[in-house]
Amino acid sequence: RKLAAYIPASDPPPEPVRGRDGRPTTIALIGPTGVGKTTTIAKLAATYKLRMGKRVGLVTGDTYRIAAVEQLRTYAGIIGLPLRVALTPAEMRALSDCDVILVDTAGRAPSDSGKVSELGAFLDAALPHQVHLVLSSTASEACMRHAVASFAPVGPTHLIYTKLDEAVSFGVLVNIARKVNAKLSFVTTGQEVPDQIEAGDAHRLATLILDGGAVR
Repeated sequence: RKLAAYIPASDPPPEPVRGRDGRPTTIALIGPTGVGKTTTIAKLAATYKLRMGKRVGLVTGDTYRIAAVEQLRTYAGIIGLPLRVALTPAEMRALSDCDVILVDTAGRAPSDSGKVSELGAFLDAALPHQVHLVLSSTASEACMRHAVASFAPVGPTHLIYTKLDEAVSFGVLVNIARKVNAKLSFVTTGQEVPDQIEAGDAHRLATLILDGGAVR
């Protein structure tokens, strides 16, 4: 319980509803390359659509990575969701007939300040209600700290840890969570869509740190 108290976790995520501004709940995922943002977007989309019965739309600005759009388009087709590809910030407009919009962004190398600034322009156009910084549990603490510092200017509101099933230790996750001015929202424990995603739970993470062993 003492250890869990050090982990800033969000409350269980409520079902998305239209915000006070009348727009669909808009959630953007940002982070370094290779952390699993697109797969996590698909997991969230399936959760909202199949388990909560919400009208979900996908927007992607990831036109840099080879086959990135096709990967998300495949997920969108399987789940039955509209997908919009935004080549420029001006095209990052919401699908207004949805309950929730999930925005996939291109992975940015934390050391590339120009690309991170470009990401900021996309987010300014999308006007997300939530910005989730996605980090891989397999990364070193130094890499995570660098990513946190680099993406701080775009103002992440939440934190997602991916690949808990591949991590060899979990203590670093507490250190990083306390460095980000954001609450842990989700963790992923494998590649299966729509499964192997769970709400961020401080007690669950504390138990993993103390008990060790494989994530189940």
